Amino acid sequence: MTSPEQPGKSGNPSASASADRVYRSPMAMVGGALLLGIGLWMGGDAVFRGDGLTPWTALAALLLGVPLVVAFTFRPAVYANDDRMLIRNPFRTVVLPWATVAELKATYSTEVTTQGGAKYQLWAVPVSMRQRKLNVRSGGKQLVGAEATVEELRTLAKQNAIRPAAKGEPELRWAYEVIAPAAVGLVALSVLLALR
Repeated sequence: MTSPEQPGKSGNPSASASADRVYRSPMAMVGGALLLGIGLWMGGDAVFRGDGLTPWTALAALLLGVPLVVAFTFRPAVYANDDRMLIRNPFRTVVLPWATVAELKATYSTEVTTQGGAKYQLWAVPVSMRQRKLNVRSGGKQLVGAEATVEELRTLAKQNAIRPAAKGEPELRWAYEVIAPAAVGLVALSVLLALR
């Protein structure tokens, strides 16, 4: 599933022409592909070989499960350019101009804090405790994984916060393209299970 708004375009005429840097979790996408493959295989089998309400129940389960798997594995991404950072999490998209970013950190999860005090998780940048221990043992000389990504984003924030195009208010948009089909699937699955 893709959002209707393209990540490189924020809808306003002052959008940056510079290319976005994209941060994603490759292992999440591999896991998502495996989950989708298994789910479609089992769901397809139930649809074509099932009898009674089984095919309809399988379709409702797929309508619930597929958007959720896509939301948690393929959808999360962080796009960064000279003007702003776009955080695409499972159920919402947040656009933060660099001037609004107060802090970026990777502890048990990667999160950004705005000047107004709001915190947003970066689902696309998973924190590995193993890699954090490696970073601590090296005395901070060897940045790996989330630490390297956060350091790169911090550098972008510091360099670009003074740009006129990097000013503005944070924008938040819910991902109805994920929420709506999952909600319909949940309602349909609940009704079909109640009829059994």
